[in-house]
Amino acid sequence: MSPASEPLRELVRDPARVNALVAQIGGIRIDLSRQPITVDTARDLLAAAASAGVGDHFIRLWSGEEVNNTEARAVAHAALRAPSSAVMAVDGVNVVPAVHAELARCRAVAERIRADETITDVVNIGIGGSDLGPAMVTQALGGAGHPRIRAHFVSNVDPADIVTTLAGLDPAATMIVVVSKTFTTLETLTNARVARNWIIDALGSDAVADHFIAVSTATDRVAEFGIAPDATLGFWDWVGGRYSVWSAVGITPMIAIGPDAFGDFLAGARLVDDYMAATVGPDGVGDNMIVLAAMVAVMHREVLARPTRAVVPYSHALRRFPAYLQQLDMESNGKSVRSDGMPVVGPTGPVIWGEPGTNAQHAFFQLLHQGTDVIPVDFIGVATPTHGEDEQHHLLMANMFAQAAALVQGRESPGEPHRSMPGNRPCTLITLTELTPFTLGQLIAFHEWSVFVQGAWWGINSFDQFGVELGKELAGSLAPDVAGQRPIDPATDAATAATIAWYRNITA
Repeated sequence: MSPASEPLRELVRDPARVNALVAQIGGIRIDLSRQPITVDTARDLLAAAASAGVGDHFIRLWSGEEVNNTEARAVAHAALRAPSSAVMAVDGVNVVPAVHAELARCRAVAERIRADETITDVVNIGIGGSDLGPAMVTQALGGAGHPRIRAHFVSNVDPADIVTTLAGLDPAATMIVVVSKTFTTLETLTNARVARNWIIDALGSDAVADHFIAVSTATDRVAEFGIAPDATLGFWDWVGGRYSVWSAVGITPMIAIGPDAFGDFLAGARLVDDYMAATVGPDGVGDNMIVLAAMVAVMHREVLARPTRAVVPYSHALRRFPAYLQQLDMESNGKSVRSDGMPVVGPTGPVIWGEPGTNAQHAFFQLLHQGTDVIPVDFIGVATPTHGEDEQHHLLMANMFAQAAALVQGRESPGEPHRSMPGNRPCTLITLTELTPFTLGQLIAFHEWSVFVQGAWWGINSFDQFGVELGKELAGSLAPDVAGQRPIDPATDAATAATIAWYRNITA
């Protein structure tokens, strides 16, 4: 799995190679021609994926086996966007009918809220996958939003988040959506209680039932909170948080863009699922471009020892996509233990980071072009804008194409070394024909499967996230000490105890 030996600036001159490394999946064009691979390298990477059992692992997931072995769960988020005629089993039971029944309930709730002329604002309270996916999708498709209803997203336990969001809103015109799988998530429930008090103070305790929706699997805890069963939407333990935007977790974007558009969003992801299912299986991975893109990422991380990847969307609507991808990739593949409990050999998931272009050009592109580290870049663009400013859009896309070319070509500047740029810096171009619910669904599903392939290669479980837990558990145990409700626990380490003592003194 070695990269091509020829310089990138030479590789991009070969039209036949370029054509072989570009593919269109529905409304997405994937261009790997600026990566350090030849056609033969690509063939070797695909063969390596096949020999590592990526196809077999895909079949196990697709057939509903317990691939999330550390939590004893299947991983069936693809069933959330399957057609009603499909059969996708979990524990031997076809889950598609239940998925479509819950989708129908979501549609009914969304249509009721969209038709209620008294509602002007929806506040989504969640964190992690209960926030990043819904917020990113709603923001990306804002042009298709409801003409009256505004969507807001609260995730941070910092009270400034919920307080500033609610400030200026009318409680009588606001619907609160609380998204928590277990309905015990500290940040979410803390913010939800603030919102509940805000509603009660303005409208009385009886108003909670009319102004709250819950998305959870814990109906008993939801009822204790005061949310009615008919306002509680559910999903299943085989849906991981960062893969849940396709479920009832996506109720806020469904309200914002409408149930029909949300159906298009699901259909876009389904097209990518079908592409995977048609080419990946026990006989190998075929010429699957998603698998190839994933293996190129593995090559950068594992062979070329490049620990980060920048994601730069040249689309203001996709400005939250890097943050969404951070969780999808880093929470999935930020692991140092294999599924079998043994330590991994070598590095796993990279650090994902980024900002939208052209802002990013004036922030960190200096390092990309002239820094001592080679950082692979994913550029994401949209060919056809939804606004009427075509000339300005041409300028935006020219910047994206130029930056990709500049990273590859570099520039020699004899006598002026500070103006020289080494070039041969790799990037991938992902271009949507237009930004619609359908193509956004494709873009997300593309990245979901890419993350899956990388995890399968490393032999890790991409579907648990135990690393999220320790700090949160310690926060719960330290909270009384920090609030001054008891003496600082003598078992607390000296550094933490000193910091808490300082904080208590300042805030006393």
